[in-house]
Amino acid sequence: MSNGKLDKSSVMTNGSDSSGEEENAERGNWSNKLDFVLSCLSYAVGLGNVWRFPYVCYRNGAGAFLIPFLIMLFITGIPLVFMELSLGQYASAGVVMVWRASPIFKGVGWAMFVVSVFICIYYNMIIAYTLYYLFASLAANLPWAECGEWATEACSTEMKFKMLKCQRTNGTWCDDQCVNSTALDFSTMNCTFYNGTTKLKSPSDDYFHKSVLDITEGIHTLGGVRWELAGCLLLAWVLVCICLAKGIKTSGKAVYFTAFFPYVVLLILLIRGLTLPGSLKGIVYYVTPQWDKLARAQVWGDAAVQIFFSLSPCWGGLITLASYNKFHNNSKMDAIIVSVLDSVTSVFAGLVIFSIIGYMAEVLEQPIDKVATEGAGLAFVAYPDVVTKLPLSQLWSVLFFAMLITLGLGTQISTVTTVHTTLLDQFPNLRKGHRKTILLIIIAIFCFLIGLIFCSQGGMYMLQLFDNYAATYSLLFIGMVECIGISWVYGADRFLTDIELMLGTRPSNIWKYSWKFVAPLALLGILLFTAIDFSPTEYNKEKFPGWADGVGCLISIASIMMIPIVAIYMLLRRRSQFSGSFIELIKHLSKPTEKWGPYKKDHRAQRQRMDDTYNYESQIPLKDHTDSHKV
Repeated sequence: MSNGKLDKSSVMTNGSDSSGEEENAERGNWSNKLDFVLSCLSYAVGLGNVWRFPYVCYRNGAGAFLIPFLIMLFITGIPLVFMELSLGQYASAGVVMVWRASPIFKGVGWAMFVVSVFICIYYNMIIAYTLYYLFASLAANLPWAECGEWATEACSTEMKFKMLKCQRTNGTWCDDQCVNSTALDFSTMNCTFYNGTTKLKSPSDDYFHKSVLDITEGIHTLGGVRWELAGCLLLAWVLVCICLAKGIKTSGKAVYFTAFFPYVVLLILLIRGLTLPGSLKGIVYYVTPQWDKLARAQVWGDAAVQIFFSLSPCWGGLITLASYNKFHNNSKMDAIIVSVLDSVTSVFAGLVIFSIIGYMAEVLEQPIDKVATEGAGLAFVAYPDVVTKLPLSQLWSVLFFAMLITLGLGTQISTVTTVHTTLLDQFPNLRKGHRKTILLIIIAIFCFLIGLIFCSQGGMYMLQLFDNYAATYSLLFIGMVECIGISWVYGADRFLTDIELMLGTRPSNIWKYSWKFVAPLALLGILLFTAIDFSPTEYNKEKFPGWADGVGCLISIASIMMIPIVAIYMLLRRRSQFSGSFIELIKHLSKPTEKWGPYKKDHRAQRQRMDDTYNYESQIPLKDHTDSHKV
């Protein structure tokens, strides 16, 4: 070490990544670097990239939206991903144990754990819906192509939609076309006057809500369990357990499929979409900049929200996945690669979706902005409607839903890994023998049983409630506290030194200022913007009652409250054993524990020798030799 710089060659003599041997025999390591990168990418790239980003992009200025989107990527996205990957890799620990760095913040880890449990429970239900549609796509004729036995009175064919549209424009439907002229002799023509309901539904819409969900009138009536959906949910959990049967060794191989397959399908769908009439209009609409919208604060807020929730920091998954890395892995490069590829995927998916939306607008003779939709409406209503109009419709349906399954599984596998790893770190005896697998099965059974509420007739309402509250406001608050705990209490300079030990070179101070000021302020801004822009939860344009949003707030608070609850518990537990003042006790619990640091002893020794080189800004010393403690 010289002039404050760590010699890279000296670092690589210990635990070099070139060796295939595991550095951490207790927890295990990734088989190779590609397993980890693909796992992070599969975790970050999820359903939101396909069914939310394109809609948000077109709504906020189309091509112009890419400017705030990319700016927010570098302001909040990459710095937070880099911080979490480095934190997990340095300590070789999950979301709770990494807070040996500052034990009073251990509640942040438990808050991430609670968020991950919530996501585990409801996210697999989306995969269950997709499995249901995948199996339905194997039929000789797609069941939602026409109004079947399940159809309600509102179910209508495309012809009936055109007839109603003709009527609304004061025309008359004659000889399969809309006639507006009054000079024609209608007696020689085959005319029909449609006098039915004005609230028509497409067969795909009616199929999803009546045949698949048999949905109730609202969240106040959950109804009975749809056992076909329960069976699909059980299958989804079986798939997750198979992928995680032998820990990261099997999940690391599963991601080769879950990471690459969606790109293959997206490319196939884009090529097919470009051959459809109207597809280019959809793409042009998607990429044409609307520069005037950049002056709106909402556009910048939406960009920050999209980046934050797309990359999934503060869920705990990034810390968990990085905890299985070898010590000298280049976490900075991984953070940049994963963040950029995730954003590129979002833009690419938008091209695919809007080529299809352009075709839908052409067929339905409607403006593109009337056809564009997001979320479940796109996945289970709009797209299934489109494939019925394509040759080999079953093939395109199978490809689309297989892609959604792999996108969902990639995220779900990493989220379950977070829950599993956290419990294994807390109870190391569970790592012995088959106990790890038994714990995984217990987690799956627990989440499956609670998830049965989403299989009820009113389950979609509960799913929307969880989706709106389980990982939105709470994540933003958790992210702010995480930044404060690492950059202000533990110390940003100290954390840069930790990273220097891993990478061999000290990262730029730009990262320090980002973690200390830019990222927390950006997260606070997003939180305020999201709160100001709050609107009651709704599904199918039906708003939920106030008490339902009250329950949603409790879901958000359940994770956030772990932060003060754990801090208070630790203060009360240590108070009787501590002779100093209450303020001194808080400082004491803010210091790293004796167990904090790298897993290997030689890495710990190197890190200790580096402490005398730098003057840290944090007021809390790294070690307290007079009062060592274990938390």
